[in-house]
Amino acid sequence: MAERLRAIGLWGGLALVLVAVNQQILAKQRVLDDGRTVLLALRPADPRSLMQGDYMILRYEEALVPPGEGAGAGAPELDGRIVLALDADGVARFRRFDDGREPAPDEQRLRYKRRAPAGLDPAADRIEVFVGAESFFFQEGHADAYEQARYGILKVAPDGGSVLVGLADAGRRPIRP
Repeated sequence: MAERLRAIGLWGGLALVLVAVNQQILAKQRVLDDGRTVLLALRPADPRSLMQGDYMILRYEEALVPPGEGAGAGAPELDGRIVLALDADGVARFRRFDDGREPAPDEQRLRYKRRAPAGLDPAADRIEVFVGAESFFFQEGHADAYEQARYGILKVAPDGGSVLVGLADAGRRPIRP
């Protein structure tokens, strides 16, 4: 009897994990299928990791989420949403912190997280903004193409959730090596 209960618990737990993972996958797929394309200006850096291959650490322009209401510079970690203004090419600029009002047609909500970089005291003045993907991995040998990256291309859901789908050059064209 104990063996049977243990097996039921094991299989039930596995089923719950699989359901949770699949729900997350479906949510991200909905963002990819139905999300609005938004370009975020980057402060690029392109290190190389021996274990992971070629990649670029993504840091978005500091002006994307300026210090302000509910976002004190000394806090170790703050989550929130901002409202971005989008130009004709989909390039985003900060408009305001989300106050619950419905965004205009040229606006888009975006979730963000502020936190001190690893190894720094959370009370330090340097707080970085993260809006999702913090690095972009690419095939070895394509570093030259991605050195031209100036924008992160995100698909953004109406609630502000986002998925990084690529990088774009200064002409706002997707980079495809």
